[in-house]
Amino acid sequence: MSREIITIFGTGKAGPGDQTYITAYEVGRLLAEAGFIIANGGYGGTMTAAAKGAAEAGGEVIGVTCSAFKKSTPNEYITREIITHSLQERLNKLVELGDGYLVLPGGTGTLLELAHVWELQNKGFLNNQRPIIIVGGFWRPLLEIIATDEPNALEYVQQAGTPGDAVRLLCNIIKKNSYDS
Repeated sequence: MSREIITIFGTGKAGPGDQTYITAYEVGRLLAEAGFIIANGGYGGTMTAAAKGAAEAGGEVIGVTCSAFKKSTPNEYITREIITHSLQERLNKLVELGDGYLVLPGGTGTLLELAHVWELQNKGFLNNQRPIIIVGGFWRPLLEIIATDEPNALEYVQQAGTPGDAVRLLCNIIKKNSYDS
């Protein structure tokens, strides 16, 4: 049986000691302990934190990097690097790899990633058995705003308060889906 890949989206600006960094580390560790492979953008911030958590738990980490970032170097915890040539190609690869998606706090890049995968689900272009899970409350105001215009879109995004809640939810959804297939 192949191992599922969970794509993690989050800020590249978080540093050690930041709550978002700690959350990302815990997400990576718990996902690896649950037997998942993780994929992310391969650089710093939450990408490093999640990769470190997964690597320290013996997990596999796929870093999808972008050659357009001339001065960026992949983080040391990646076990497999996929190099893309544009941001759009990078995002498409991260979406393609994911059997599920966890979204951490972030800025415009993370917003783009969330909006992209969410719209693919919302319009039926993505297998709806691929869960999108928001970790923590950071994106809750955005979800509430979207719900005022398009309440049905919320059925494609689930919220989890903690990394443990997110991984349990992911395991339940993916385990159920594997039995339904």
